Formats: sequence, structure tokens, C-alpha cells
Amino acid sequence: MWELTEDVDAFAATAGDFLRSRPVEHTVFLTLVDTLRRRGLRAYGPEAPIFGSWRPGGGATDGVLLQTPPYPMMFSRLPAGAVAAALDAVAGRPLPGVNMMVADAEEFVAGWPAKARPGLRVRLYRLKTLIPPPPPGGRARTADASDRDLLLRWFPAFHEELDDVSETDYGAVVDDRLAYGGIALWEVDGVPVSMASRSRLDAGMVRIQMVYTPRDHRGHGYAAAVTATVSQAALDQGAAEVVLFTDLDNPTSNGVYQRIGYRPVLDRVVMEFSS
Repeated sequence: MWELTEDVDAFAATAGDFLRSRPVEHTVFLTLVDTLRRRGLRAYGPEAPIFGSWRPGGGATDGVLLQTPPYPMMFSRLPAGAVAAALDAVAGRPLPGVNMMVADAEEFVAGWPAKARPGLRVRLYRLKTLIPPPPPGGRARTADASDRDLLLRWFPAFHEELDDVSETDYGAVVDDRLAYGGIALWEVDGVPVSMASRSRLDAGMVRIQMVYTPRDHRGHGYAAAVTATVSQAALDQGAAEVVLFTDLDNPTSNGVYQRIGYRPVLDRVVMEFSS
């Protein structure tokens, strides 16, 4: 059965071992829980998050759900019976969509009363062996407080290109990542031309996030170079697994990451519901 709660600590106690057992597959859940525990339950929006654990027979957790409104509800890979039970468990909630494994999403959408349309399709990659790309001109450096205004323009620009715009406090996100040196910039002649960020180390895993190059600077290899930089930084920090997601509709980024050593793990899809 599904056990739902708005208590992040209770969820971490119930589902923590399950999430840490497969840190690559559960990368987003791990970083979301960490952020909510550090920055508070309203880190992603004004409404309280909801957490759920699938515990057949009241035993060990074998699936999870998590929603931080206004974002879609995210589900881990689910065993038989859990999708149908989830439809009952979250019935009546105003879901904007779901983020699920492809097969699970098809089953959920078939039973949900609102009309659905496919949104973002993503592929999870894990780093096998880092293959440094041919160096473009310029160099990498760690972003600091002097870059804050630039990052406050680039972070929303990244999300706008994914059509993933919401009421997000980008200032808090930028400040959090600057605090642990989690953003790298590639610069040419002292001018930043690309960026990539990384999550905190959690359960031996680091996720590469928000690789962004403004349009005027694309096509020079800067994204590959800065991604390799933050990937190496994660390895130097002691990460056993380094992962990232790509938009499956962007063949350029998928090709870039595979050339520097990332290999596919799984695909997910966001199904968006009409109001």
C-alpha cells in the first residue's frame, strides 16, 4: 500500500534505504530530499510537498513518489500493482502531470481522469570513463559571488529553453550552489561562454545539472569542456557515480555527453494533464 506524508524526515526514514540502494536511478529523489531538508519545505514553491512510499504488506519500501508543487509528481520505477494503487492514493489531487518511467506513465495516464499529452522526454546517463574532449579556446574556473548577476540570467534562460518555467527562486538556487563551489564557468578572454553545475555528493552520487551555453557561443565545444570539468570535480570529490539527464529531443547534447564517456541508463517521460 501507499503511505503518504508531508513530513520529509518521516519519508527519509521510511524510504532512505530504498533510495540509497540505487543512487543512480534515484538521483533526483536524493537531491530533492536533501534540498528540502536543508532549505525547507517551500524550497520549490509556496505549497507543501507530498511524499509517498509503496510498502506492500507494510514491509520494506519498494517504490516512491514525490511532488513539489507546481511541478509534476515524480515516481520511481514501480513494481506490479503500485501504479494502479497510486491512482487511488492520489485521486483528487490537482496534478499538473506525472514524471515516470515510460511504461509506468502509460498505465497511469490510462487511469487518470484528465486528458494527457507527452511533455519532456529525458534519458538518464551515468559516467563510465571520463574522456576529456579536445580543448577549445579558453579555460574553466569555479563561479563565485561576482558571477551571481550573470547566473541569475543564465539559470532562467536554461529553463526557458526546456519550456520549464515556474515560480522558482533562482537567487536561492544560485546562492546554494555557489556556497559549495558547485558551478563551473568556461570563459574565453575573461568572458564566460558556458556553464555547468553539479549537485552535492549524496550516497556516493553526484548529478551534473544545468549545462548551458548562450546561443551566440554554441558550436565551439564549450559545453563539452565545462561538463567534463564538473564531472572531473565530482570524481575528485569522491563520487562513485556521476550522472546527468538529457532532453531526448536534443540530439546534440546526447551526442556530446556520450563522446565524453556517459552511457544510457533509462528513459523517463513527463505527461502533462489539462486543467
